[in-house]
Amino acid sequence: MDGAGGRGERGRRGSCRRGRGAARGAARSSSETRAPGGAAGCLREPPKDDGSSARRGRPARRASAVRIPPAGPAAGGGEDPPAPRSGAPAGRAPAARRRAAVPDGAVGGPAGALRLREVLSRLSLGRQDVSEAATLVNQVVTHLIQAIRSREGSFSSIERLGAGSYYEHVKVFEPNEFDIMLIMPVARLQLDECDDTGAYYYLSFKRNPKEKYLLKFLDEDGKLSAFKMLQALREIIKQEVKNIKDVEVTVKRKKAGSPAITLQIKNPPGEISVDIILTLEVQQSWPPSTQDGLKIEQWLGRKVRTEFRNRSIYLVAKQNKKEKVLRGNTWRLSFSHIEKDMLNNHGSSKTCCESDGPKCCRKGCLKLLKYLLEQLKMQYTKQLDKFCSYHVKTAFFHSCVMWPKDTDWQLGDLEHCFQKCLGYFLDCLQKSELPHFFIPQYNLLSPEDKASNYFLSRLLKYELNNRFPIFQERH
Repeated sequence: MDGAGGRGERGRRGSCRRGRGAARGAARSSSETRAPGGAAGCLREPPKDDGSSARRGRPARRASAVRIPPAGPAAGGGEDPPAPRSGAPAGRAPAARRRAAVPDGAVGGPAGALRLREVLSRLSLGRQDVSEAATLVNQVVTHLIQAIRSREGSFSSIERLGAGSYYEHVKVFEPNEFDIMLIMPVARLQLDECDDTGAYYYLSFKRNPKEKYLLKFLDEDGKLSAFKMLQALREIIKQEVKNIKDVEVTVKRKKAGSPAITLQIKNPPGEISVDIILTLEVQQSWPPSTQDGLKIEQWLGRKVRTEFRNRSIYLVAKQNKKEKVLRGNTWRLSFSHIEKDMLNNHGSSKTCCESDGPKCCRKGCLKLLKYLLEQLKMQYTKQLDKFCSYHVKTAFFHSCVMWPKDTDWQLGDLEHCFQKCLGYFLDCLQKSELPHFFIPQYNLLSPEDKASNYFLSRLLKYELNNRFPIFQERH
């Protein structure tokens, strides 16, 4: 589940005239432009961060606009953005359902489409690499599950479920990261919210549970301890990896607050990372915080939403960092199983992207969004530490709801659809507001992190207005 320094193009000196109205798409060959979100977005150099705004805890201020040349290759010389004006507010974005603006100078037309398709082809996983990696992972995980079950202890009822980008078919570059959920069925639990997000819960038993083996994991307050359960499973796995033959496997050091036990599998010349995620499956209704989420009626249909909401609740052993004292007894709702189904059956029509059906560009857009963020994080590791692929995945799901028809995502419209998704994400960053797709009251972009949100929005605007130079780099 994610040295600061940056590469920048040099831009020509000049000033940018303000355009009237929203940008009309890549076909317009004008020097006037607006970035999604309404703010002037004519950056020809990526933003620089000296750490001062982050130290002060305030968002960086908006830079003045710099001239963008008309249609043609991105400029090849220039200067840093001028010093920002004091107190300039972040631009307001258009309403969520308004069509996302596509700035002039961004990727557009047949040439832009070709470039993005070339990028996607580079991101595709090689069949031989996938086959070898999947074989190794299956060998290791199958051995562990059989060994854990044979102990007839607390985890003897576990089932395996593949989750994450590999199983959603949106993994990019290398098949070197896998997420495996180990599902433990539990008959019934009492869920008590531990904060106002609606995502984190304390778990306890209303009465004596059928699963007596879980009683030893209760803390002094009678709450089911995520820390104790995760630690017990970790110890079993650490013992069992020593018995795996023909494959070199190690258990990585525990990462604070992470719900995963991470395995490192040697696969010369590289390594494969496997996150084992302990997950409780509870057969009861979804909590009230989810009532207004999953608004997919216009996209996937009312019946599909009802079917999803009739499924079990999944909870993962995730600490709530907002707690003053981290006791390790909080659990977070997980919808990985439903997200996988939405991505693998993503069309408003049942035949979308089937072998004999029309093709769409939804998954292509998500891959490009993930890759864009991943590459920026490599260049600005410290400044973008708070962001992960789940942010762009959530923005993508909201985009699918705003543009629900398959005709909104035609394969030939890849560049326009990608910019729509990116425009929506920019809107969210500028407002520091990205509602969780299943829990709308849970904001994934905290206003406390406005400086980080604004910094990423400036990076994305630079890429958008310079035809994504980061996509032209080879890694």
